[in-house]
Amino acid sequence: MMNVLVIGGGGREHALVWKIAQSPKVARLFCAPGNPGVESVRNAECVPIPVTDFEALTKFAQENNVGLTVVGPETPLIAGIVDAFEAKGLRIFGPAREPAQLEGSKVYAKELMRKYGIPTADFVVQTDLSEAMAYSREYFSVHENKNLVVKAEGEAAGKGVMVCATIEEVEVALQRILVAREFGDSGSRVVLEEGLVGREVSLMAFTDGVTVVPMLPAQDHKRARDGDEGPNTGGMGAYSPVPFFTQEMIDYAVETVLKPTIAAIKTTGIPYKGVLYAGLMIEPDGTLKVLEFNCRFGDPETEVVLPLLETDLVDILLASTDATLRDVPIRWRSETAVTVVMASGGYPGQFKKGLPIEGLDQVTQLSDVVVFHSGTARNDEEAIVTNGGRVLSVTGVGSDFSQARARAYAAVRALHFDGAHYRTDIGYQLIS
Repeated sequence: MMNVLVIGGGGREHALVWKIAQSPKVARLFCAPGNPGVESVRNAECVPIPVTDFEALTKFAQENNVGLTVVGPETPLIAGIVDAFEAKGLRIFGPAREPAQLEGSKVYAKELMRKYGIPTADFVVQTDLSEAMAYSREYFSVHENKNLVVKAEGEAAGKGVMVCATIEEVEVALQRILVAREFGDSGSRVVLEEGLVGREVSLMAFTDGVTVVPMLPAQDHKRARDGDEGPNTGGMGAYSPVPFFTQEMIDYAVETVLKPTIAAIKTTGIPYKGVLYAGLMIEPDGTLKVLEFNCRFGDPETEVVLPLLETDLVDILLASTDATLRDVPIRWRSETAVTVVMASGGYPGQFKKGLPIEGLDQVTQLSDVVVFHSGTARNDEEAIVTNGGRVLSVTGVGSDFSQARARAYAAVRALHFDGAHYRTDIGYQLIS
């Protein structure tokens, strides 16, 4: 048996802790910094260390005989937490700093795809407002009915991508990124990208740098309001599997996107290990293109995919880290999961924190439902309160989509905090 440390404090990390705790190989389970939901998991203990304090985290891992560390968020991965742990001889799941630039720099990712023929939308990179505007005007003169996507180069908590239908919207986006520097240094360069139309799918995969094993696909719902209206968010819910993304399409994505990307990064001399997450667009004619890459488990995709995993997750994580993934058969439950995100009023804009959450004890009595804490804390009275934009990720599992969806929404209706909002149409694509 071994001790395991999970880095992060959101819904994704709660889901990882919840799944890892089911492994008979785990003795003690730590999460830094964790959240009140993590505290409720058997054998799990929260550790108040920030995700970017590599010195404190490596020291903790050494002193507590941690045999495996699992990184949730992108920020520490992009900053080099894997390099810091491996320098001290500690086993850690996730890509090293250089391969993690696949998410850390959209320019790096787009140029790598262009170089190696990995299908993606046409794009240009700009640093100057006037030049970016000139390109945008030319784009709209040629593509009258097509959107232009403006992306801040670096990490922006899922909010640095703006889909623009007019030149006026482009100017607002560029002002926010290049001039106001709303996303800091992440906005020093922008990617201007051809707007694609079709159906989006999230496909995550485990990899040890050679072997690539896809997880079940999921469909995220990025827009804040029903009907895919409102601003982009970090994700308002998801469902898995995705019926229209067939096994044949999954295999095609692995062969044309995931494997070539892993092979391309391997040429740099540092293999990519961990999770490779591809956001994909399936265009009306069936053409598949990459929208973006992430270097870690998605959120809320993790909360909807991991409940369907049959294989011991610890076995997969160890094999990915130790380059023996080919020896681990990965199995999934033949069921469906639906996750609904309950967000703070005003999200993804300004919102209040510290609002009491009611109903958490009641939903623990519901069958085939798990509530993952995405943005919660305890107040001075030890009550659980809101502490973020996305507060709870409520997952229902069922024999089919309708049953899973009904269970998730039944749990959502049993929960309450002031100003809570959520989409009522998660999985609308499957509702006849």
